[in-house]
Amino acid sequence: MRLDTVKRYSAPVPRYTSYPTAPHFTDEIGASDHGKWLSEVASSASVSLYIHLPFCDSLCWFCGCHTKMVRRYEPVKAYLESLMTEMRFVARHLTSGARVRHIHWGGGSPDILCSDDIERLAEATRCRFTVESDGEFAVEIDPRQLEDAKVAAFVRAGVTRVSIGVQDFDADVQRAINREQSFDVTRRAVQGFRDRGVSSVNIDLVYGLPHQTRRSVGRTLEQIIELDPDRISLFGYAHLPARLARQRMIPEWALPDTLERFAQSNRLANRLVEAGYQRVGLDHFARPGDALAKAARSGTLQRNFQGYTTDEADALIGLGASAIGSFAEGYVQNTVPVADYQRRIAQDGLATVRGYRLSETDKARAFVISRLMCELKFPKDELQKRFARQSVEMIELANRLVATDQDGLLEADNDGFEVTERGRAFIRSICAHFDAHIDTGLALHSSGV
Repeated sequence: MRLDTVKRYSAPVPRYTSYPTAPHFTDEIGASDHGKWLSEVASSASVSLYIHLPFCDSLCWFCGCHTKMVRRYEPVKAYLESLMTEMRFVARHLTSGARVRHIHWGGGSPDILCSDDIERLAEATRCRFTVESDGEFAVEIDPRQLEDAKVAAFVRAGVTRVSIGVQDFDADVQRAINREQSFDVTRRAVQGFRDRGVSSVNIDLVYGLPHQTRRSVGRTLEQIIELDPDRISLFGYAHLPARLARQRMIPEWALPDTLERFAQSNRLANRLVEAGYQRVGLDHFARPGDALAKAARSGTLQRNFQGYTTDEADALIGLGASAIGSFAEGYVQNTVPVADYQRRIAQDGLATVRGYRLSETDKARAFVISRLMCELKFPKDELQKRFARQSVEMIELANRLVATDQDGLLEADNDGFEVTERGRAFIRSICAHFDAHIDTGLALHSSGV
C-alpha cells in the first residue's frame, strides 16, 4: 500500500469501544442517575459485570489502564472491602430477576489477589447477583506473578476464560517498556490453566512498541502460535505521554514510524490467517471453532469496553475505581483515584462521578459505528427500521463517503457499503466519519494505524 495512503489514515482516532467515547463523558451524570438506570433494568434482562482491580506489583510503561503499583497487600485488602460494599448497593438498586451472563475481571492485575480473596470475591458476586451457571467468567492474567495456588483458586471460582498479556518477547522491547516476561513463564501460565480445565485462552500482543521491527514481532508471533491460544488480540501501541506520565519513560526515538507500524500489523495479521486463525473485526483473531469466530460469522459479534465480545447483555455494570457501566439510557463511570472511590463508597454506596445520557441521534450513530467495527458493513436497512428520522443524515454521510473513496476502502452494495479487506486496517478512520464529537478537541487518541 502507498505510503501517502497509510499516512492519510494515520491521524489519531478513537478505538470505538463505545460511542460517544469516554473523554466526552461529563459530570452532569452522577450517582442518582446510576441508581435510577439500575432500577430500570428489566427483570427479564441479561446483565454483564465488569470488576476493576487497579493494582500491579510493577508498572508497565506502555500501559494506558487506570492502575497503580503496590508493594503491600493491605491496600488491596481495603479496596476489596469497598468493592464488596459497592456490590451490595448496586444489587439493591438492580431489578430483581436480572441475570448475569458474563463476568470480566480486569485491571491492573486481578491475579494480585491472594488465593482466598479470589474465591471470596467470586462468592460475593454470586451471593449478590443471579449468575447463570453456564455463563462466561473471564479474567486478565499477568503470568509473572501467577502461582499454582492462584490458578487453582481461579478454577474453583469458576473462571472459564483467561486473557494473558504478553506484548512482546524481545528482550530489548521488554526492557524499554519495563515488562520483562519470558516465554517459559507465559507457557507455564497457559499450561497451568489448561491442565485444570480452562480451555479458552486469549493472548494480548502489541505492535508499535519501542525497538520493535517486522522481524522481531514475527519471532514473538511464532512463539505465540506454538502456545496455540484460542484467541489473539493484536493492539497498536497508543503513545500518549501528555496524558500518561509513565509513557514518558519510553524513548520516543525508538518508536517505529507510521509505515513500520502498519507493516508490523500487516505481517502479524497475515501470519495469523496463514496459521488458521479467523480475522474478527479490526484486531482480534480466533480459531474457527471459538465462540468469537462463530459470532463474527453469524453477525452477532459485539463490542464493549473490553473489546470484541460475544456478550449481548442488555446492561453492563462496572464495579470498582474507574469502571464504566453501559445502560439503554447512557454511560456511567466511577471516580478514578482509589482513595476517592473508597471514600465515596463509604459515604454513598456508589462512586459515579461522570457519564453520558444518550440521545436518539447518539444511539443511531453508536449503532452505525458498532456494526462497522463488528461486521465491516454500513447497515442501511436496519438503521432505517430502528432510527427512521435519524437515519437520513447517516445515509447521506455513507453515500458521500462511498462517492469520495479513492483508495478502494469501500464497496457499495444494496445496504449501503461494505469495508473491503484493504479498508479493514482503517476501519476506525472510517467510523470517525459518523462521529459528531471527533472534531471537538477534547480527547487524545491513538494513531489510526
